[in-house]
Amino acid sequence: MKILRTPEKCFLNLIDYPFASNYIDIDHDDQTLRMHYLDENSASEEVVLLMHGEPTWSYLYRKIIPILAFNGKRVIAPDLIGFGKSDKPASREDYSYANHIMWVETLIKKLDLKNIIFFAQDWGGLIGLRLLAKYPDLYEGLVVSNSGLPVGSGATDGFMQWLDFSQNVEDFDCGKIVNQGSLKQLSEAEAKAFYVVHQERPFYNDLVAFMTSGPVVLQVLEGENAVRANREVMGATNPADAADGTIRRDFAESIEANSVHGSDSPENAEIEISYFFAGCEITE
Repeated sequence: MKILRTPEKCFLNLIDYPFASNYIDIDHDDQTLRMHYLDENSASEEVVLLMHGEPTWSYLYRKIIPILAFNGKRVIAPDLIGFGKSDKPASREDYSYANHIMWVETLIKKLDLKNIIFFAQDWGGLIGLRLLAKYPDLYEGLVVSNSGLPVGSGATDGFMQWLDFSQNVEDFDCGKIVNQGSLKQLSEAEAKAFYVVHQERPFYNDLVAFMTSGPVVLQVLEGENAVRANREVMGATNPADAADGTIRRDFAESIEANSVHGSDSPENAEIEISYFFAGCEITE
């Protein structure tokens, strides 16, 4: 097996990532793989296990690790094999689901982790949830974020699109992919184009000004009657008319300075989603 290792100089001076590096050795096919992990507040017996998805690494959790440690938790954040500071087998065939499970299982056993609160995110959830099912007595809690377990019914169209994209794209731009699930600063041109349907309305210019006044979070929600359900949670467009407990009632300032925006029909949702997301970036 050919094993690649990202040079340490590539990780120098990372913003908000002052954490000490730790490593374990994993035996695999008569060779040794080195897995990197963070271990903050290691004296605590309350363990939070943060597992990242694809295509990220432990850097994903740099903001919440200090908060958890400050509140008395031991925080373990590994880099899955093939990611971050961990070793990277050069052959694609080595990255099987079974191998990923075995590699993380080795981490849990070598660190003798117990009383685990598991944060399952994306691909890390698919791996870690299998181990929770295998060793339930080691776990005290579970938080699932954009993840789940396969049930044997086959892959969704969205997943197959992502698989095709990830395996065949010439330039796999990790930064761009992660940014599309993070904060985004809209330019004036982007905001005007996105809200062009309102360009004849008196609030259009104020709306554009507000939407470019700071970063926004873009997301796609899926589910039965998703548009209607989302609009019920958001509340009426005019915050003054919104029901108590809705997002707009509690957080919006005005029609122009609204705290949340959402599609008003499945047809408009399709148009608006395509403005920011490619089809291969949306999984079911």
